[in-house]
Amino acid sequence: MTETLLLVLVVVTALAFDFTNGFHDTGNAMATSIATRALKPRTAVLLSAVLNMAGAFLSLAVAATIAKGLVDAGAISLEVVFAGLVGGIVWNLVTWLFGLPSSSSHALVGGVVGSVLAAVGSSGVLWSGVVAKVLVPALLAPVIAIGVAAVGTFLVARLTRGMAEDVTSRGFRWGQVGSASLVSLAHGTNDAQKSMGIILLALITAGAVPADAGVPFWVIFSCAFFMALGTYLGGWRIIRTLGKGLVEIDSRQGMAAETSSAAVILLSSHFGFSLSTTHVATGSIMGSGIGMPGAKVRWGVAGRMLVAWGLTLPAAGIVGALCYGIQHGVGGLAGTFLVFLLLVGTSAAIWVASRRKPVDHTNVNEQWDEESGGSLRAAVSASGVVPAADAHRSELAEAEIHERRASALAASRSERPAADRTEEQR
Repeated sequence: MTETLLLVLVVVTALAFDFTNGFHDTGNAMATSIATRALKPRTAVLLSAVLNMAGAFLSLAVAATIAKGLVDAGAISLEVVFAGLVGGIVWNLVTWLFGLPSSSSHALVGGVVGSVLAAVGSSGVLWSGVVAKVLVPALLAPVIAIGVAAVGTFLVARLTRGMAEDVTSRGFRWGQVGSASLVSLAHGTNDAQKSMGIILLALITAGAVPADAGVPFWVIFSCAFFMALGTYLGGWRIIRTLGKGLVEIDSRQGMAAETSSAAVILLSSHFGFSLSTTHVATGSIMGSGIGMPGAKVRWGVAGRMLVAWGLTLPAAGIVGALCYGIQHGVGGLAGTFLVFLLLVGTSAAIWVASRRKPVDHTNVNEQWDEESGGSLRAAVSASGVVPAADAHRSELAEAEIHERRASALAASRSERPAADRTEEQR
């Protein structure tokens, strides 16, 4: 009976992680579409939730990597799996509070590896799998995404130069609906698999399924559903950072960034790499800023993201190790329940802290103010309406951005040969 209760608790916690993964990573697919107003915020997260759930049924390669490619299933226990999940959830919530788009994938891997190290030592970790399937993709994915998005954005900018901005904006906003949908579908094929892999690992550890078993359908459906539910609720704090804080983005950049993200994520899912979709999406948005003439990348924001990325694996690992230590010290099911209560209390405290400066669909597109660390300048009333004076300031700031871009475009035209300009006028 104790083993069954512990297995149920592990499965519930894994689904809770899937839920946090969903709202933590919504911005990967929809931040740029919301920022360019290609989609309304509520519509965007609903579309992303539906496609995330559909994508979860398309591939199981990443689930196999998590379940059998990172740790020795024969050397761990349900307590170890539970402690690792808690480490991943806590790091997800902390980074969400600060609006930092860190990797849910690496939080999960870090938590599990940390708890395994605390329980059985380094012999329980398959280091070759961690390096090949996690660390190498973590280094290469954002670099590749930056390059692909920068080249794609540059080519789009060259092809559309001289065209009226309202024409390009209208066309590329429609294109963004398709590219953002593709990213959501790709996200489901990669991130939803990770909780599936953890639950499969728990089932194998408890002896509920054989060691060579595939992922049961109920596991696939449950993980897909909770991922979609978290996605629909929307990680507005992270959506704001990616959509407004990293690059002042237009619809051409948004479509280029989303298309490059989808390509890299789908390729990694095909090969079973436990890729960070956050790293890919962030790299693509940065690349769109680098490739667009006259665009501005906020390197201070990018630096804070890099720090969070570097801390994810060790921080989640430390939490996972501490949680296993508490379980082992108290002993039995009581130790596991104590850690579960600590998780609930920590989650509640973080949620209460987030209410001091709430971000939701009504203010997610408020103009970014880097001097205040991206804090919202407009206070949102209980009715969700932004005060007129602050809304006016936001409109003026948006107008200044469009004016700078228009000036950069005019300057690029003036540098071309006179014959080209005459032909364009004709």
